[in-house]
Amino acid sequence: MDASVLEKLKVLAESAKYDVSCASSGTSRSSRKGEIGSAAGWGICHSFSEDGRCVSLLKIMLTNSCMYDCAYCINRRSNDIPRATLSVTELVNLTIEFYKRNYIEGLFLSSGVVRSPDYTMERLVRAIKDLRLIHRFNGYIHMKSIPGASQELVNEAGLYADRLSVNIEIPNETSLKMLAPEKDFKSVFSPMKYIQQGVLQSAEERKRFRYAPRFAPAGQSTQMIVGATADTDKDILSLSSALYQRPTMKRVYYSGFIPVNSYDNRLPALIKPPLVRENRLYQADWLLRFYQFKVEEIVNDAYPDLDLELDPKLSWALRNPQHFPVDINRADYEMLLRVPGIGVKSAKLIVTSRRFSRLGSLQLKKIGVVMKKAQYFITCHELGAKTIHELHPENVRGLLIRKPAHKHDDRQLSILFED
Repeated sequence: MDASVLEKLKVLAESAKYDVSCASSGTSRSSRKGEIGSAAGWGICHSFSEDGRCVSLLKIMLTNSCMYDCAYCINRRSNDIPRATLSVTELVNLTIEFYKRNYIEGLFLSSGVVRSPDYTMERLVRAIKDLRLIHRFNGYIHMKSIPGASQELVNEAGLYADRLSVNIEIPNETSLKMLAPEKDFKSVFSPMKYIQQGVLQSAEERKRFRYAPRFAPAGQSTQMIVGATADTDKDILSLSSALYQRPTMKRVYYSGFIPVNSYDNRLPALIKPPLVRENRLYQADWLLRFYQFKVEEIVNDAYPDLDLELDPKLSWALRNPQHFPVDINRADYEMLLRVPGIGVKSAKLIVTSRRFSRLGSLQLKKIGVVMKKAQYFITCHELGAKTIHELHPENVRGLLIRKPAHKHDDRQLSILFED
């Protein structure tokens, strides 16, 4: 492989590492005769690393040169960093060479914006189009759509990419204008709308014509930066909830702000990324998508930010003790989902298992219920632990956030308030 291309790869893979919205799911395409690669149903969720480890997804930028000067971006035009640009042919050949060496199964492609959004978008589309049509590449492709790109180019991209994403970056337009003056929400939400229209139109066409082309079959995703502005978790999750109302939005990713441009006074002076907050947002996002929670139940005007010491479901349960304890042998599925320590899978197993016999603590443990949390919020015919009303929420909180000194402390903590 050409040494100059490898040097470009090193620069561009490094520049792409801050974009976290590159996990894949929602598409399944088996290998076909005369084509190379496949997009397996379990998805691809790794990225290319600089140290040479075997990976599943080549995560790279077409170029890290950019006409924008976004305060939070390492690739902003005012930064003095190594710059590199791959030609469309170099990118295509690089992807095929990596696939043939069994380094990757797919491609995550993004780019800085050069000349104009349409110019950059046209080059990205040419790359994935060549992969599909000339090299017959059948693997997974996730492509970043450029904010401000025309509908024609977005429509063409959807014919060749499995997933398209447009990053919102900042959850508030006023904050976005402060940190990225050349951007606005219209340039972001317009491509999102084009992607949604393309997916829905494709679905209708495939109902009438079996072999109609699929448009971005894995839908779309987006990313928000957490901690770069004063926006609360309520602001972030409210926007996420609104995005999930769109039928084609599959994932919202949250990226803890990394202070790569510490000299910019518009940015907060953070020592390290807010990773705990990022994790709590992912947990809250899970509650919105799979546990039937509403945003106002997780965060509201009284509690605008997530509790960093407790996961969001446990925090909600401690603030709403009136809903507990839940009778594990009688409660409906929706209420079981709200019990700390009970997940989607264990809730389904509880509903199924109790048809045949009453459930006790031993059966709940076998099902997969995290009894360390759940014991304070449930009742069953043999559970002797005191509930949240007997111990009071503040005491339960103290028990659950206390760090055990050794592996037996979980059992000891559970009996601290017994008579």
